[in-house]
Amino acid sequence: MSDARFFNDEPFLDDEGSDLLGREQYARHAVELLVRVRAQTETGVLALIGSWGSGKSTVLGKVIRLLQRQDGSDDWLIAELNPWLYSDLESLTAALFSEIRAALPKEERWSEVRQKIGGFGQAISPLGKLTALAGLDSEGLIQAFSDRITGDTSASAAKRKAEDALRQAGQPVLVVMDDLDRLTPDELLLVFKLVRLVGHLPNVYYLISFDEQTLLDVLQRSDLVGSSEGRAREFLEKIIQVRLDLPAFRERDAAAMSIRALNALLDSHSLSMTPGEERRFSEAYFRHLQDRLQTPRAVKRYFGQADATLSSLIGNVDLVDFLIVTFLRTNEPGVYRLLGRHRAELTGTSIDPAQRHSTQQPGERAERWRHRLREAGVAEEHIKGVLNLLALLFPKVQQDLGNGSDTKAAAQRRGIGSTDYFDRYMVFGVPDDDLPEAAFDQALAQLAADSPREEAAELLLRLRDDTHRITRRIEQRRSTGIRLPAAALLKAMADSYGQLTAEPEMMGLVNSGMSMQFLARDLLTDLPPEQRPPVLAAMAATPDGTVLATRTLHRATNPDNNDSEEVQTAEDWSLQARDAVAERIAQHLAPTTGRPAEELTESDTDLIWMWRHTHPNSLRPWLRQRLDNGWEPLPLLGKLLHPTSRPHRLIDESVLAGLDAMFGLDDLYTRLPPLLLQTSNSSADEHHANILQALREHRPATGQTPPPDSDTTA
Repeated sequence: MSDARFFNDEPFLDDEGSDLLGREQYARHAVELLVRVRAQTETGVLALIGSWGSGKSTVLGKVIRLLQRQDGSDDWLIAELNPWLYSDLESLTAALFSEIRAALPKEERWSEVRQKIGGFGQAISPLGKLTALAGLDSEGLIQAFSDRITGDTSASAAKRKAEDALRQAGQPVLVVMDDLDRLTPDELLLVFKLVRLVGHLPNVYYLISFDEQTLLDVLQRSDLVGSSEGRAREFLEKIIQVRLDLPAFRERDAAAMSIRALNALLDSHSLSMTPGEERRFSEAYFRHLQDRLQTPRAVKRYFGQADATLSSLIGNVDLVDFLIVTFLRTNEPGVYRLLGRHRAELTGTSIDPAQRHSTQQPGERAERWRHRLREAGVAEEHIKGVLNLLALLFPKVQQDLGNGSDTKAAAQRRGIGSTDYFDRYMVFGVPDDDLPEAAFDQALAQLAADSPREEAAELLLRLRDDTHRITRRIEQRRSTGIRLPAAALLKAMADSYGQLTAEPEMMGLVNSGMSMQFLARDLLTDLPPEQRPPVLAAMAATPDGTVLATRTLHRATNPDNNDSEEVQTAEDWSLQARDAVAERIAQHLAPTTGRPAEELTESDTDLIWMWRHTHPNSLRPWLRQRLDNGWEPLPLLGKLLHPTSRPHRLIDESVLAGLDAMFGLDDLYTRLPPLLLQTSNSSADEHHANILQALREHRPATGQTPPPDSDTTA
């Protein structure tokens, strides 16, 4: 099957590969039957019967080809008539005889036969239809009218002449009419009247095709037959002498044809399936697709739809997910629209508390999906199969059915079940706000080669603006064992760290900085230990990069990811890294020496906190020196401790431990006694007052003597 054959509704003929369904053999049987019928009767009607899309047109086409290839004096002449084009008996009659005349050989000896056939057609047609038959101009039409009223032009006389001519010629004519089941009741009765009464001529045979049940339904809507299926069958039996029931399209036939179509699809796009993809598609096929691909037309239509949209998605989506989604779009458009409406729930990103914390049991959640499928127009007998397909696509649906699922698998294969790739399946391409996989890989290669170009620049821009998705996609590649340019990525991430604009995710719990920190930790641990200190030092070239470098170092050396003051990994590389990053922090904070504590920026205070994580032993003397040379302790604490809506939680145990690491609590309390002893009204700054009160509350834990006025409040 060539790829061009996907995009039409033409029959499968000889040029499309091996005859998987045995249609060639059946066509030969039909030809042999025509010969036998002709040997027994002057005229006859044979009917090729099969359901819509079962391959009737294919068999008709093969019959015509076989007859046209015959070489002998007794060859069949072929006339093809499309009854759809004619709305009344007169037009259809004129067309029939025009087609029969056109099928006759053009040699001189056939001229009399053509004339007699034309004469019969004119005799039974109203004058206004003559031009359709004879191609007359207005002058010729007047002459034809004169000839008709003055000569022997009766219909019965003309028919006798045509019959004699056809008998004398001795060559059979086969009139082929396809898709009769698509006519209206009145049109269908016209065709049968023509075949049974008008066209009953010697050496003229008819091969018609239709879906029997559909045709019976059409007949039952006619006045002649009425609503009785039995009468409709009796009517057909009067018209048709020989039935040719198309062989059943078996499951093995459907599977063979689907495999052939799938291979043609893959070949036309230079693709192949991995063993895992083959298993997943087989599961989808046997779970539901085979129940719906029950005719050659259904198979061809499905894979044709896939071929129409695959080219823009190659490499950017999961092939099996794409094929399943294409099936839903083609056969269940209501379900395809449903996917868009429930995107967040299907991808596990819904912020609806009712969805995230549902108390429904799996059976109840499954029934909710069944209800949605019914509302989407899925027939009851297809509900189970469609739901199984959704479960193959979406881990969330799999969970709702009470089965376990790998939520990371969808993202790793670029499946529709991942929020990062969902939209690609709905827009038949990569949206403008997304980065194609080829460009993504090119960007990584450019960073690895230290030769950034347009793709690398685009990746780094999206790293700032679409941090969560980009970091996930990098992590996905990492999880599959792809070697990443870890050092280059870490440096680029550090350069972007202070410019992140992506909105938080997971109900606001994960900001873009956290997403970047987790990826940075993993990339750092991928590097050999001896490369980690210089990479962290390079990351710390800017104040914002220093913050990321410090947090990366802390996460990499603190397995529990808690906020403890001690770095739990004391390997040589981590000690070197702490020293290197601490040195960078000191360099970035050097300009603060000549400014009062009140003028510290947020970046400055972030660095001080980071220094506490990397090398508190060098931070403490640095801070004491600043306090000894002009910095006031309370304004400094005001900058280090951000205001909170719950003042009593301003300094918790974790913050207190941090202050101890930075200042030494004994030294800090030694510098604050006058302020701690003052009444609350003496401080005009509410934030400073809250800090003092929090320190008073924590002072007993230091072993210090409580202030005399223990009832003093901020």
